[in-house]
Amino acid sequence: MDTATFLQRHQVFRLDEAVEALDPAGGRRAVSERLDYARQRGKVRKVARGVYASVPADMDPERFQPDPFLVAAAIRPDAVFSHHAALELLGAAHSQWRHYTAYSESHPRHFSLMDGEVQFIAWPRALVDRGMLTAARRTVFRLDRSLQVTGPEATLIDGFRQPGRVGGLAELIESAAGFSMLDLALLFRLLEAHGQKHLWAALGWFLETYQTTFFVREPDLSYIRDHVPASPRYLIRNQGRGILFRQWNLIVPEELIEGREPDEPEP
Repeated sequence: MDTATFLQRHQVFRLDEAVEALDPAGGRRAVSERLDYARQRGKVRKVARGVYASVPADMDPERFQPDPFLVAAAIRPDAVFSHHAALELLGAAHSQWRHYTAYSESHPRHFSLMDGEVQFIAWPRALVDRGMLTAARRTVFRLDRSLQVTGPEATLIDGFRQPGRVGGLAELIESAAGFSMLDLALLFRLLEAHGQKHLWAALGWFLETYQTTFFVREPDLSYIRDHVPASPRYLIRNQGRGILFRQWNLIVPEELIEGREPDEPEP
C-alpha cells in the first residue's frame, strides 16, 4: 500500500500499524522516514510518541486537532472510555465536555490535547476482583475505528460514584435519561459487585423517577429496596439541604428535582 492511500484510510494510527501496512517485512526505519516526509509536507501530524494523525487537505497541521477518542485509543490500545466520554460515545451526552476519561492499566496516566485532556484511570477494584470487566463494556464504532466503552449500566453507576467525572449529577441524569434501554439484570450484577449501599439507593431513586422510560417493574424496585442503607444518606457529599426519599433513604439536592416530573420528556 502506498503512503497516500494509507493516510486516506487511517485518521489516527500507531507507527506499528503503518509498518504493518506499508512495509510488512519490518522496515520500521523506512516507514518512519516516509511518515517524516509526509509530516514535512503537512500531510501528517505527530500527536504522541509513536502516534500520528492524517491531516485533512488544506488544513494547517499545527492547528489541526484530531479526534480525541481516536488519539486516546491509539495512545492506550487497552483504553475503555468511561464517565462523560462514555456518555458521548453512547450518544447520550447532554452537553460536550473536553475532559475525556478512559480505563487503562497502562501509562501515561494523562495526556494533554489542544483544547482538553485525556485521563487514564484504573478500573474499580471491585469489578476487577469480581471478573466483571467484560460485562461492563461494549464496542462502538467511531469514524474508521472500533472503540471500547463502558455500557449504559456501568456508565450510570460510574456517574453516581464519581459525579465530577461526568460533569455533575445534573448532566448525568439529563444524559442517562436518554439511554435507549437499560439491562436491569446487568445493572444489579454490577451494583452487587460494587457492594455500596448508597449506589443502590441512588439507582433506586433514578429508576423510580424514570420507571416508565426503562420499563422498571415493582419487583425490581422492591429488590433494590432490600439493599439500601438503613439510615438516610446524602446523594452528594456536603450537599447541604435536600429532599429525603424515605423508600431509598436518600437525600437528593433540590436542584435535581425542581421543575421535573418523573418521566418528563425533554422540552
